[in-house]
Amino acid sequence: MQRRSRLSVLLVVGLLVLAGCTGGTGVTTDPLDAEQTEAREAANATAPPAERGTPATNVTGTLTVHFINVGQGDSTLVVGPTGETMLVDSGDFRDDGAHVIDYLESRGIDRLDALVTTHADADHVGGHAAVIEHFETNGEGVGAVYDPGVAASTATYDRYLDAVEEHDVPLYRTLAGDRIPLDGARVTVLGPPQPYLADGERNENSIVLRVAFGRTSVLLTGDAGPAEEPYLVENHAAALDVTLLKAGHHGSSSSTSAALLNAATPRAVVVSSAYDSRYGHPHEEVLGRLAARSIPTYWTASHGTVVATSDGTVFEVATQAAATTRPHDLRADAPVAPGTDGPVVVRAAYRGDGVGDPTVSPDTRVEITEVHADAAGDDAENLADEYVVVSNRGTESVDLSGWVLTDESGARYTFPSDTILDPGDSLTVRTGDGTDTATEVYWGAGRPVWNNDGDTVTLLRPDGGVVTEVRY
Repeated sequence: MQRRSRLSVLLVVGLLVLAGCTGGTGVTTDPLDAEQTEAREAANATAPPAERGTPATNVTGTLTVHFINVGQGDSTLVVGPTGETMLVDSGDFRDDGAHVIDYLESRGIDRLDALVTTHADADHVGGHAAVIEHFETNGEGVGAVYDPGVAASTATYDRYLDAVEEHDVPLYRTLAGDRIPLDGARVTVLGPPQPYLADGERNENSIVLRVAFGRTSVLLTGDAGPAEEPYLVENHAAALDVTLLKAGHHGSSSSTSAALLNAATPRAVVVSSAYDSRYGHPHEEVLGRLAARSIPTYWTASHGTVVATSDGTVFEVATQAAATTRPHDLRADAPVAPGTDGPVVVRAAYRGDGVGDPTVSPDTRVEITEVHADAAGDDAENLADEYVVVSNRGTESVDLSGWVLTDESGARYTFPSDTILDPGDSLTVRTGDGTDTATEVYWGAGRPVWNNDGDTVTLLRPDGGVVTEVRY
């Protein structure tokens, strides 16, 4: 009770300041009175269509989201188009913020405009005290801390509050309907509601954020699970429709439900957990739900840190390692240790809402534009009439040498050397035998490859990175 009481006192500090800088319903004191609760619920029920993002023509610069590889924990850095920064969680208490601080320093970040505590678990606030201490003593400080107001009786959480108090950092209780300032982007708080869910259980009252930039958006759900996810679907269905989704609760089977996925329809999903997670994260049930929807999945344990950059229309996704994005195959690749430094390489790109096909290649925009699986007559006797068409929708020529076309069973066709695809051109890959030309190449598979009743066509770069996938 002592910690909870002190938290209530800290949360009141600076409320007038926050009320003047947010664009939502504002952050209120604890507890909410009936009038405030009614106003908050009314605002949620009448959320404007703008929650789905603004037209891409109204944005400038880029939004970058860094899913930092911290092992069994969460830490996500958001850098807005004008350079403002928001850190959502800070990893596990066992590394005391070291991975996060090293990562931020390596990117030249000397200030956090916002530090968000999704909830009080030690694998989310484990580095908070160290992060606050670092930026308040060695950098330009922490602008404000945002907390759902559900305390934990742990030493880790207590150290976090000590750091807030010692450095006089504004701390705001943050609930559904609030907005967190990030210049040039829109950060909307979708949860938790007031009153709290599940008798105030910490996971089920995680701060849930929708970060929107132009037509692109990201949903960060903390450890929301079987109580908070239904609340989100029922009360914020339109706002859940996003480009990228961070899987809830590190890929636990209790989160990232079918209902949430159906509402969110993400182009790609990122999972943050340890390679050898003692909890078995990500769980096979979640991977099955993602696989059933053919959602490319990035796992910090095998991809390393995942960096998604948006120009308002397309999110380019870059990773440290060229691991598979097929949900059921994530554990087939070698682990990337937390804290591993090194460059990230763009692997794929995903268009935002309402902007053509959802999955495209970065920069060059190489796409699979046609799959002709059912050849005329007997497929086995007419292999040349079974084919896939690859097109260059970009403005630069692309060297396809060494790129791979593959199906769900693992059959692979490797494009020969000096295969150049010019802008606007297409190349047909026929399953049968024949003589390659500038517009057609022949697999020579000897048997049908593409299943008539459905399959997944995947185009890979030589390093194994997924360019695009099409399920039919």
